[in-house]
Amino acid sequence: MKNKMTPEEAISYIENYGWSTTRLGLDRTKALFDALGNPEKELKFIHVAGSNGKGSTCSMLAEILKNAGYKTGLYISPYIEVFNERIQINGEYIPRDRLAEITERVKKHADLMEDHPSQFELVTAIAIQYYYEERCDVVVLEVGMGGALDSTNAIDSPEVAVITNIGLEHTEYLGDTLEEIAKTKGGIIKQGCSCVCYDSAPEVINTIKRICLDKNVPLTIVDFSRITPISSNLDGQRFAYMSNQGDDCDCYSETYNLTLLGLHQLHNAAVVLSTIDSLRQRGWNIQGDAIRKGLSQVKWPARFEVLSKDPVFILDGGHNPQCAEALVDSIKEYLPNQQIVFLLGVLADKDYGSIIEMMMPYGKEFVCVTPLSDRALSGDKLAEYIRERGGKAIAVDNISKGIITAQKIAKDGDFAVIAFGSLYLAGAVRGEFKAALQNNKRQAL
Repeated sequence: MKNKMTPEEAISYIENYGWSTTRLGLDRTKALFDALGNPEKELKFIHVAGSNGKGSTCSMLAEILKNAGYKTGLYISPYIEVFNERIQINGEYIPRDRLAEITERVKKHADLMEDHPSQFELVTAIAIQYYYEERCDVVVLEVGMGGALDSTNAIDSPEVAVITNIGLEHTEYLGDTLEEIAKTKGGIIKQGCSCVCYDSAPEVINTIKRICLDKNVPLTIVDFSRITPISSNLDGQRFAYMSNQGDDCDCYSETYNLTLLGLHQLHNAAVVLSTIDSLRQRGWNIQGDAIRKGLSQVKWPARFEVLSKDPVFILDGGHNPQCAEALVDSIKEYLPNQQIVFLLGVLADKDYGSIIEMMMPYGKEFVCVTPLSDRALSGDKLAEYIRERGGKAIAVDNISKGIITAQKIAKDGDFAVIAFGSLYLAGAVRGEFKAALQNNKRQAL
């Protein structure tokens, strides 16, 4: 009798199949759902697409819904430290044994398919089956890439389709204009749902409006003027929000504490609060206390996350120009007149040139490392690139050494450290941070 699949075998099996971006489509996912008995049809979803802010938006929504008493699934990608992060219920990762057990069942169906599902399609099917078996009241579902042809779009109409900030990304797959990308991401909007959209470029808004009009979907364009910042520091921020519960209700102002930092997170919070308004109009019971608790308790790792304060060491998963712009805004707000040591690692296929150009005015020194990815640009080449443009940069052998080196430079010069450039780097830094500092202390004794 064959032994049951282990968690390690399950993850190895899933990761063996890549992302299959060259064969985008819903057929494989729908075939898996059919083989499993269509668990997706027994669930309610909040479906979230966009270029930036998807993860933060999903995390806030899930935390609020959990505090409102709903058993809430959260599906995100990629993970920062451990694979199980991608599939959560009420903040708890899927247990390793359940991941293995469901993967083994999904594998039996996937391996019979002539066109084998990709990694993301496999994980989507595993997650949906898990949420179904655990009887989730609602699932906050983050799109992997795009929208219309993304594996997550094999679901029926969600309760709310949420479109976060849209920028130029994955242009080889999604189109090379904002209008084309918005049309692809707007593919998650289906008849019978409501739609909430981040207020962005006119070509984005006009595209989403046309889709909603065509499908007779009520649309809310998020009004950022409803957000009023009150206070902010490295421990969190406080803001007021002018809300309403429908056309027949008067507007009212509420104040909230948010653990996530940066003006862009206030914009994401406005998207979340508009989504909550839409859910309330659809009959969901979400009280103000659940919103307050959710926003004050939410955690989203590697998004301007403070790992230490002596010296200040901040971790950010930013890896594209839009993320870099948000990071610059956060530096101006939280670290004014502070010189920065950047612990930097990037992927060779990303627009790292634009990112570095934005960071150069703030970078006292760059400590360059090679992220743990076969797509990584080597730390040596990255340091050389920065030096050619007038920056001060050194390369180190590994991420643990990079943490220690950046922190030493910061302490000696009373600087702050910001580690960023890739989610691969962010996961490694977060996982190795405490151990690296403890080892360094032991060696200094």
